[in-house]
Amino acid sequence: MTSQVSKTVLRLEAEDVQALKDGINFKKNPEDGKCYIIYKGKDEIRACVNQCKHQGGLFMKDIEDIDGRTVRCTKHYWKLNVATMEYVNPPDSFMQDELEAVLSDTDGSLELMELNPPDPWTAEHREAQELRAGEITLTYITHACMELKAGNKRMMFDPWLTGPAFARGWWLLHEPPTDAMDRLSQADLIYISHMHSDHLSYPTLQRLSEKRPDIPIYVGDTSRPVFWYLEKSGVNLTNVNVVPFGVWQNVDEHLRFMILMDGVHPEMDTCLIVEYKGHMILNTVDCTRPNNGRLPHGVDLMMSDFAGGASGFPMTFHGGKYTESWKADFIKNERKKLLNYKTQLVKTLQPKIYCPFAGYFTEAHPSDRYIKETNIKNSAADLNESIRKSCPNILTWTPLPGSVLDLALALKNPSNKSAITDPPNDTKIYKDSWNFDLYLDELNAAVSAEIFQFKSWIQFYYNWAGFKGYNLVIRVTETDDDFEPLKGGYEYLVDFLDLSFPDVRPEREHAYEEIKNRVNVMRHVVLNGRLWDDLYIGFNNRMTRDPDVYHHKFWNHFQTELPLSAPDWDRFLQIAHETDVKQANTNGCALS
Repeated sequence: MTSQVSKTVLRLEAEDVQALKDGINFKKNPEDGKCYIIYKGKDEIRACVNQCKHQGGLFMKDIEDIDGRTVRCTKHYWKLNVATMEYVNPPDSFMQDELEAVLSDTDGSLELMELNPPDPWTAEHREAQELRAGEITLTYITHACMELKAGNKRMMFDPWLTGPAFARGWWLLHEPPTDAMDRLSQADLIYISHMHSDHLSYPTLQRLSEKRPDIPIYVGDTSRPVFWYLEKSGVNLTNVNVVPFGVWQNVDEHLRFMILMDGVHPEMDTCLIVEYKGHMILNTVDCTRPNNGRLPHGVDLMMSDFAGGASGFPMTFHGGKYTESWKADFIKNERKKLLNYKTQLVKTLQPKIYCPFAGYFTEAHPSDRYIKETNIKNSAADLNESIRKSCPNILTWTPLPGSVLDLALALKNPSNKSAITDPPNDTKIYKDSWNFDLYLDELNAAVSAEIFQFKSWIQFYYNWAGFKGYNLVIRVTETDDDFEPLKGGYEYLVDFLDLSFPDVRPEREHAYEEIKNRVNVMRHVVLNGRLWDDLYIGFNNRMTRDPDVYHHKFWNHFQTELPLSAPDWDRFLQIAHETDVKQANTNGCALS
């Protein structure tokens, strides 16, 4: 079985992209003659192959279409709404397979991408066998961590059991079961979906490595390795396995799993299909568009994120339109859109059971009280209620730490109360202490690192980062926990057009951002070559921008594309000290 790959099926240069009209556009690849439909909406571009799913006919403009969204098949007059990718005639029939439309920030070109093979889970098909009670169980641990028991094997997903995520911004909402670490160390294998620290938790893995450093861990073959920071972290794990996308990995004769890429963030995010005796479990984790939107229908259990609020926007922004009322309205609308999207996704895929997870975090540190009060998230119970109204045939599970789903019992009789076992009444559900000082001391240790005695660290760091040729100027200010400028801290400008460090903003027209960073997080990030997710997703900065535009190229670089190896600070210090000696000698000669 060959690895799943993403390939470009059509490329439009910038002038062709600009020539796209609003609504429906028909395009042909001159190299192979294949035809495509591109829909240009207000804020999005969607695309698909020009081929009807009924009997393969070509679509043409629908003369009865008033809104400019519908095309009609030339064979049997089926109609497709290209804005939604739903067939509207006949209604409730198919969804069109969508291509990923990737618009370049650098040259303005557009590439249409497709995954090949598109449905890799259909390879080596296995018929579902009857299950015994207790043969497959899932135990919710906390956040995105689940324990799957299938036959005599135990598999753990995304173990975050202790410590913070994103430096100091996220903390566990739920108290893991008291035996969670023992369960983890006794697992037969672990799946880690991506490199974000609420899924790949180095504090958790440090404790695991002390018990069992050779435990098998599986990750997808993302362009930025999931464990890119492993060596720098000092955590000793000796059995990390990087597997290709879309290929079944056999655990035993009955149990296998397959890792799939995300269509929006293929460089980072993955999702998972686990199959036991022909019964499928789909775990989409944090994927924005898992497997480019092509997913198996009618799986036995589907799990996905639900909460929202996993970004610094808009809570950490101020000035201009970013009033408290604007933020509240935006967050409310985004929450509603996410809830509706998840409901529609579940309705489309029709799993037998659905479980929302991977959203149980809180901004627990007292200095982040504003974020906690502002960043209102969806509740799992609200999403499950929405799904039950839309799809009363689907069993929903709102998990609590230690609660157990018996898949055989749930499939046989969804109304069987024994199918889901809740934790005992005296179980502690929510955390009320997080040992802040232990983890903040590690961040604070970076503040006094020797490199920060020399202002030249700024130029050395941004040269290492390697981002330039972009007309953006940022002003970075080091602050205390409350984002007040730090006495004795650094404040500096970086001009990314030529990667210079001016004293004042350039006179030319340019985009501008002011970024205030908590000094302990910023210096920890700089010292260790970590990604800026710790700052942005961890709510550890405050920002203004002029104009109010999201600079994807800049943020994508600092959040996903920084070098894999940390800056060579030993070399920097050697150069800095040599420079100091030369300056001292020069000054001495001048005095004499």
